[in-house]
Amino acid sequence: MNSVDRQSRNRVGVCASLLIAACSPTNNLSDLEAYVSEVNSRPSSPVEPVPEFVLYEGFIYGASSSRSPFDMPLIIDSDSAVVLNQNVEPDLERIPEFLENQSFSELTMVGRITIVGGIFEALIEDGFGEVHRVRVGNHMGRNYGRIQQISDSQLNIIEIVPSGSGGWVERPQTLTLQ
Repeated sequence: MNSVDRQSRNRVGVCASLLIAACSPTNNLSDLEAYVSEVNSRPSSPVEPVPEFVLYEGFIYGASSSRSPFDMPLIIDSDSAVVLNQNVEPDLERIPEFLENQSFSELTMVGRITIVGGIFEALIEDGFGEVHRVRVGNHMGRNYGRIQQISDSQLNIIEIVPSGSGGWVERPQTLTLQ
C-alpha cells in the first residue's frame, strides 16, 4: 500500500469516529433539563379578558342633494344672454350615455372636427384615456349635462343640479380645449 492511501484511510477513520462520538446518547443535557424544569415551575400569568367591542353605529349622509363643497359656486351673470330655467327636472327614464359616468374634472376636450353638412363634433378624452366623439344634444357629466354648443375652443353644457330646496336648477358648464 502506498503512503497516500494509508493517510487518507486514517483521516476517514478519524472523521467517522468523531461523527459517531458526536451522535452518541451519552451527551450531558443536564443544563437544558434544569432550564426546562425552572421555566415549568414559574407561576403562570393570568389571561387577559377579551376586549369588549363597541357596536358600530352607521351614519346616513343627509346633504346628498345639496351642492358639493368642492364645486365652483353658481355665479349667474345677469348680462349674459343665457337665461337659466329653475323649473326643470332631469329625465330619469332616459338611458344614461357613457360619459355621464364621469365628472367634468375627469373629462377633457382634446379637439373638434367638422363632419359633412357643417355639423361640429367635439373630441372628449375620458378619465381612462379613451377619446369619444360628441355632438350637440349628447349628455355628459354626472349632473345630467346636455351639450348646447360646440365652438372652436370650448364646449358649452347645461347641467341640471339639485337646487338645495328640493327642486332642480340649470347650471352652465364649459369644457375648454386643452
